[in-house]
Amino acid sequence: MGSGPPTYDPEPTALPHAEPEELGELVADTVLDGARYGTWTLRSVSLRGDSARYRGEPRRDALLTARFGTGDHALVLVAMATGARATPEAHLAAAEACRWIGRAVGRSHQRLAEDIRATRRADLKAGLHRLTDRSLGRLRTSALERGARPEEYTATLSCLLLPADPYCRTRVFFGVGDGGLFQLRDGSWRDIEPRATEHAPPEPPGTPEPAEEDDDRLTLDLGVPQGPYEQLPEPPPPPARDPFRFQVSLARPGDALLMCTPGLAEPLRGEPALSAYLSRRWSGRRPPGLAAFLADARVRVKGYADDRTAAALWEA
Repeated sequence: MGSGPPTYDPEPTALPHAEPEELGELVADTVLDGARYGTWTLRSVSLRGDSARYRGEPRRDALLTARFGTGDHALVLVAMATGARATPEAHLAAAEACRWIGRAVGRSHQRLAEDIRATRRADLKAGLHRLTDRSLGRLRTSALERGARPEEYTATLSCLLLPADPYCRTRVFFGVGDGGLFQLRDGSWRDIEPRATEHAPPEPPGTPEPAEEDDDRLTLDLGVPQGPYEQLPEPPPPPARDPFRFQVSLARPGDALLMCTPGLAEPLRGEPALSAYLSRRWSGRRPPGLAAFLADARVRVKGYADDRTAAALWEA
């Protein structure tokens, strides 16, 4: 799609360089996952961009899809991260960011699931804000251990928390940095990426509950327990970083929710033909299968050659 054919070949060409003693750091060209719990069906994918395929560079995007707990009390986390451009260990920083946020959420998943089901809209984004800051703070510690500059060994991070409870339609988004959050309703895309905020001050007493259309103001009292982060030394002073983003949305039957890295968010915003194509493909009564979702996610648009990572959620 776009003004002409994309510059690069449509299939992978060069493999990234490998070190014999560091084979565990290799990143696959494509990862694909999916699940179905309660009223929702999930599809997630991470693809190496055309430019990285041509140059033999590793995928800078990382994707983590994990379930914590069992039955209706389970909580699913989808985390995606993008390492800094033009840095040799960008893919390692992205993967580490996903691991740290996954560990933190996993240790607190029972309380998180309870608070999400109860829709406790109390004091604020503080729980996930702190959890995110500490997870990304670990990257600064790793940068020192690797002899890298903190602004090089860093990553953006976007996450979804999805309760398995079929009676709970609350979906929680949080993260730091660029990306995209879109809602597909009645065949039309709506850009619902939340406003970025540095701080989350408590609302004054007596503040009324926001209406559904103001869901980006809703917060949860997560009550994140004291964990291993409190036992670690303070990380070095942080470099300048994008503000925290947070949103709670209430899903309706027939909705589709899409979270993605800039590699898909930018062409979705900038190329109407891609927006229309994905709207047609993903507005059906049934979610696409894994193979069909992969094919849709990799539709190429001239002028956009970055990695693409996306997680889409269909509501029954």
